[in-house]
Amino acid sequence: MAMNVGPAEGSDEDEVVSAINTTPLVDVMLVLLIIFLITIPVVTQSIQVQLPNERNIATQTKPENVVIAVDSNANIYWNTTRVSNDELLSRLKEVSVMVPQPEVHIRGDQFGDYEGVGKVVVACQRAGIVKIGFITEPVNQGG
Repeated sequence: MAMNVGPAEGSDEDEVVSAINTTPLVDVMLVLLIIFLITIPVVTQSIQVQLPNERNIATQTKPENVVIAVDSNANIYWNTTRVSNDELLSRLKEVSVMVPQPEVHIRGDQFGDYEGVGKVVVACQRAGIVKIGFITEPVNQGG
């Protein structure tokens, strides 16, 4: 780029500068760009939408899945056999090393104290179970 610092020596005429000074244009564009970058995420996050309602997805019961039931008295059952907390943990440790690791489905009584369900979840975590699901009744949507 060439720079014009003034008229040549000996000429008393002012020359007309035909080049456009783009420095203010670049400054304004950078300020606008920064403003748009800051305001666009705020605008996109404030859009009012109605989220879909919760839906229960039917689970496919596979023979390798483990079903653990907890009744209203916090008794724990492995399929249909009642087990203690220690026996539950040892069985879960045996299952956790299987490849592929089966899912654990917990069926908790609606009117029971959920301390039993919490014990099952803690035992699953201690045994290293990756997938835990809760079995529920589907919502009756008929009118």
